[in-house]
Amino acid sequence: MSKVAFMFPGQGAQYVGMGKDFYETYDTAKEVFELASEVSGLNIADICFTENDKINITEYTQIAMLATEVAILKVLEENGVHADICAGLSLGEYGALAAADVCDLKDLFELIRKRGIYMQQAYPVGGSMSAVLGLNMEDVDAVCKQCDGIVSVANDNCPGQIVITGEEQAVKQASERLMEKGAKRCIPLTVSGPFHSKLLEGAGEKLAKELSKVTLRDPKIPYVCNLECAPVTKKDKIAKLLEKQVSGTVRFRESIEYMIADGVDVFIEVGPGKTLSGFVKKINRDVKVYQVATVEDLQNLCRKEGNYVD
Repeated sequence: MSKVAFMFPGQGAQYVGMGKDFYETYDTAKEVFELASEVSGLNIADICFTENDKINITEYTQIAMLATEVAILKVLEENGVHADICAGLSLGEYGALAAADVCDLKDLFELIRKRGIYMQQAYPVGGSMSAVLGLNMEDVDAVCKQCDGIVSVANDNCPGQIVITGEEQAVKQASERLMEKGAKRCIPLTVSGPFHSKLLEGAGEKLAKELSKVTLRDPKIPYVCNLECAPVTKKDKIAKLLEKQVSGTVRFRESIEYMIADGVDVFIEVGPGKTLSGFVKKINRDVKVYQVATVEDLQNLCRKEGNYVD
């Protein structure tokens, strides 16, 4: 019998119109958007569905993305599609927390709203990120450690795609050295901060104070955390992992490899885009991968793979 994993995308996958057909088709999805709006004091539907500048600004992107992911998640569950385990990339880990039902949705939306604000404010100028193609995690990490200033691995996405982060000049120096090392390309990313670097430790500390106010529950299904690439099954570790995740390395490749070794043979990307699906296909071509970003995607999944539906 197939073992199914839900995976939730992170910042960068957002686009205008995401989740709109779910909002218009399912009351369950509309209720999620309305709750996110109520909690944040923002019009989340407007941010997601209409042309605007906010959708790409971190403090708005994060809650808009999470609202979209949770809306789709709830409709999947309503249609009998459930996961045995889950994971997310950076911001997407909060989608996994929703799937694992570790806290009330109201608390989760409050956390992600604060997380977005704290990350936006933490290091507003002088930071940088760059995607490194063609080298492995170990080689990239070694070069970063030899550079002047603060630069480190932000994401290990899939074989041959690593993201580095840190001070602008340090990232530039690391990129030059990585090209000399044999990288195919180093592509500067359009981001509003040096995410997942030690420069954001202060944002993590602020988030920890908010986490201390939230009642957490043991996950209903395991979620594989970004930092340890291992399943979290008890509530005790969750707050500390989320605090450290803001400035720590997102080890997505290893997380997927763990789940495959654990028997997962079906991955369903829940939310905008198909970035994570592409990563999984590069990690292992033998598993089945689906995306559910639209109502049509959901209908196709249920039609093609009815055995994943209760």
